[in-house]
Amino acid sequence: MAENILTPEEIIKRGELVFKKTKLMTDANLSYCPGCGHGVAHRITMEVIEELGLEEKTIGIAPVGCSVLAYEFMNVDMQEAAHGRAPAVATGIKRVYPDKTVFTYQGDGDLAAIGTAETLHACNRGENITIIFINNGIYGMTGGQMAPTTLPGMKSSTSPYGRDIEMMGHPLKITELIAMLPGTAYVTRQAVHKPALVRKAKKAIKKAFELQQENKGTTFVEIVSNCNSGWKMTPVESNEWLDKNMLEYYPLGDIKG
Repeated sequence: MAENILTPEEIIKRGELVFKKTKLMTDANLSYCPGCGHGVAHRITMEVIEELGLEEKTIGIAPVGCSVLAYEFMNVDMQEAAHGRAPAVATGIKRVYPDKTVFTYQGDGDLAAIGTAETLHACNRGENITIIFINNGIYGMTGGQMAPTTLPGMKSSTSPYGRDIEMMGHPLKITELIAMLPGTAYVTRQAVHKPALVRKAKKAIKKAFELQQENKGTTFVEIVSNCNSGWKMTPVESNEWLDKNMLEYYPLGDIKG
């Protein structure tokens, strides 16, 4: 059997290669929980940057939360930001280096809670940056607390009986708010828990980066994802729950642009 195994070089020569790891993902083992969507979101983001030939001029910003692990896996220049401040840091970098491709990679607790002001004002100003927003409806890294995006009735460590709208308010549809701002050129909501959705999400990220090259203003890509550890589910259960619950409240598709 071993004699029939082809080397990568032989596979490429025969034209049978269907997938190749992007050079912009490091060789570090992913430390996200099994089944988490972060790894897929990382990969397609780096694939887009490589395919567009932007690797030498790209700067990424990731703040606090699970997104902070992006530094270990994304093989481009990265800058750390305080919790919620990634759009402000991205603004400074882009204004100093307008020829650079600048993106933030943020979770919902970061972007839509402590970073609400930075997000809204950067988008309202039309800063020529790309924001990639992972929405799993919960604070994933810090213990599964309720986030602004937590669904009505959804349980978390700080809403053990479910989110009570009368007491805790409605979930924040931050992406719809962003789309209303004149500074945004492209606003979309995608997902990565199915192969067909991964392809659509990658296409959206590519469009976002292309528009940044054209100086069109802020581009914003939300990716609805799971948090099987925070949701206390298996990866399969969390994907099924996402389909039945998250996507009803956060429907997929382009909102602006």
